[in-house]
Formats: sequence, C-alpha cells, structure tokens
Amino acid sequence: MIYLTLFLEFAKVAIFCVGGGYASMPLIQAAVVDTYHWLTLSEFVDIFTISQMTPGPIGINAATFAGMKIAGIPGAVSATIGFCTPSFILGILLARLFFKYGDIGPIRGILNGLRPAVIALIASAGISFIVLALWNEEKLPADLSTIDPIGILILAVSLIAVRQKAGVIKLLAASGIAGLALGIVKQLL
Repeated sequence: MIYLTLFLEFAKVAIFCVGGGYASMPLIQAAVVDTYHWLTLSEFVDIFTISQMTPGPIGINAATFAGMKIAGIPGAVSATIGFCTPSFILGILLARLFFKYGDIGPIRGILNGLRPAVIALIASAGISFIVLALWNEEKLPADLSTIDPIGILILAVSLIAVRQKAGVIKLLAASGIAGLALGIVKQLL
C-alpha cells in the first residue's frame, strides 16, 4: 500500500535528518528518486525549490509536495504525518530528558559529533543540485563542456547576492524571472 510506504519512508527520513530541512533533502532524494523511483531528480529539485518558496519548514513542505506528486492528497497527508510523527515524539522525549538532567557533557559531545555529518548531508544535496542546474543532468556528464551558460550566470549572480545578504524570496523570484527571460532569449537566437 503506497500510503503506508510513504508514511514509513518519511518517518525514516525524519528520524535520521538531524540538522533541519536541508539535512533531510538527501534522505528524501534517496527514498523518492533512488530507491523507489517515484520521482526524477528534476522533479525532486522542483519540489525542493517550491518547498523553499512556500511558508513553513522545508522538510515538511518537501514531504507534503512529494507525497502529493506521488499519490495525490492522501499521499501528501501520509508523507506529512510520517515526517512529523518521529520529530514530535523525539522532541517531547528529549525535552523531558534535557530539562531533567540539564546540560551534561555526553549530550554536548553527541551534538558536537553530529554537526560534521549534517554538513556532509547538506553538501551532498548541494552538489547534486549544482550538477542538475549547470548540466541539466542527474549525474556529472563525461563531457563537461555541455555546461548550461544560463545556469552558470544565474548561479554566479545568486552567490554574489547571497553574500550581499539578499532576501531569499527576492533571490528566488529574480532567479526565476531571469531564467525565464534568458531562456526566451536563448530560444530566439
């Protein structure tokens, strides 16, 4: 049953995505793109992009949108509940432990040890997205000369804008408009 599978897969993602929504992206990608082949990498990147643009946590938005794309409204509900349930339970348990035992060294050590793994998860997702954005392919092609000049231009300008503290919504809107405009110009030439 697809709804139970969605619930369990997104619950599994939620259990192991330490570090927030960005850390959940490679785990969601592994489930919906690599393991079950429910979505293509391009569809997943679109879902990730929309998840960033809509209000709310990125991980929950991605679970909802992926579930909707895979199995309609019941799929969206299953994926969202699956993604939220472990966090809800773990949050309550950890809050009780933290307030009961306070800030103890081993807990601090565990948290310090998880940080590098979270960075690796985020970097992995970022590299996959960069390859898709610059080469329009899911894996790095053998011929690197097929790079998309529009993708390079938008990436470079976006990186500069991020360093200048541009707002996320303005950056996403401007990038979308620039991609549309440059794509139209490319088609006309």
